Amino acid sequence: MKIGILGGTFDPIHYGHIRPAKEIQRQLKLDEVWLMPNHIPPHKQGTHVTTQNRLAMAQLVCDELSNFKLCDIEAKRNTPSYTAQTLSQLTKLHPEHQFYFIMGMDSFLNLEQWYQWQQLFELCHIVVCKRPGWELTNRDQSYTLLSSRLATLKASKNDHSNVGKIFMLDVTEQDISSTEIRQQLALGNIPASLPEPIRSYIQHNQLYLPDSNSN
Repeated sequence: MKIGILGGTFDPIHYGHIRPAKEIQRQLKLDEVWLMPNHIPPHKQGTHVTTQNRLAMAQLVCDELSNFKLCDIEAKRNTPSYTAQTLSQLTKLHPEHQFYFIMGMDSFLNLEQWYQWQQLFELCHIVVCKRPGWELTNRDQSYTLLSSRLATLKASKNDHSNVGKIFMLDVTEQDISSTEIRQQLALGNIPASLPEPIRSYIQHNQLYLPDSNSN
């Protein structure tokens, strides 16, 4: 199967994560999208709620969307999670699947700073969510990398490569920030950028209050 992987802290998970993933799924005709909350993010100080709560919220999203599944491989790891390490483990566990790792444009522009980033192209395709009308130029650091691996939706129909391509796909721009959501929740406001099951879960468990415990 063709599996999209969307990782992150999901602190909390919101429409800014979900809607682009659904658009990517439709464009690439992915069989499933796996939501992959991490336990110890390598580039952040930490999270604001426990891993168990973040897993539970991601599962609520999967319960609502038939082709979305929870992947807890990084949540079980007690060391910082690096994408190359995770994809290597996933390809060994699921050699029958073809993986598409989904990231934002900001992550792609910094890809060459990731741990063992070259290995990713031996393990999966990379899918970059880009703003409509945005194009990489030869002044950008990632231009050479992109130009050698860029794939189009039309060409991919006749290309059966299992790994190594980069798909730059337009997605609807989302002006949603996890930081702003947490700030609103701390004030007692429930942002509309959260799906209803996530709102209910946060309210029921009293998450993101000023005195709530971090992970």
